[in-house]
Amino acid sequence: MKEAISSARAPKAIGPYSQAIKAGGFVFLSGQLPANPANGEISGDIKAQTKQSLENIRAILAASDANLQSVVKTTVFLNDINDFAAMNEVYKQYFDHDPPARSCVQVAAIPKGALVEIEVIARIEPKA
Repeated sequence: MKEAISSARAPKAIGPYSQAIKAGGFVFLSGQLPANPANGEISGDIKAQTKQSLENIRAILAASDANLQSVVKTTVFLNDINDFAAMNEVYKQYFDHDPPARSCVQVAAIPKGALVEIEVIARIEPKA
């Protein structure tokens, strides 16, 4: 069984997909653009955009009975692989202890002209 998850504190999906899906003890987040949830705008350099993507992820995880510490895998899509070091400066602030497994790739283009998009898989923490 699967359950669609959404948070008003993260941007709405720009296509026919869910912000996240809970299934089998995990939550699978769709790639998060660095869009401001209030107005959908994307702005700033790679550091600002990485921060916004991760804040959007944090909001969706909160709606999913998960958090950044329960993330087990991330995939980072960069418009320019030369932004790798700058993206990592921000990324490590969110995953500073036992960071998740990660893939990072350069892609030809990201929707809405974004510089970064990040997707995650997190374990749903059992309720006590």
